[in-house]
Amino acid sequence: SLACCLMQRLREIGMRGTEYAKAQAGTHRLRLLKIGAVIIRNTRRIRFLLSSAYPHQQLFCQVVARLDTG
Repeated sequence: SLACCLMQRLREIGMRGTEYAKAQAGTHRLRLLKIGAVIIRNTRRIRFLLSSAYPHQQLFCQVVARLDTG
């Protein structure tokens, strides 16, 4: 049930106003969560290095920014 709640919040907050706002959870998983990235963890921040060929990079950054502000 936790995964369901997380996906619901992702849809409500992160995807608001985007083309994927009413998409199914499987679409969100494939487009935003099931991607290859390098994660660098520092003492002050965590960085995600996405491939420049990732087609939804701008959307990913927009969703992360929205979820960060709550």
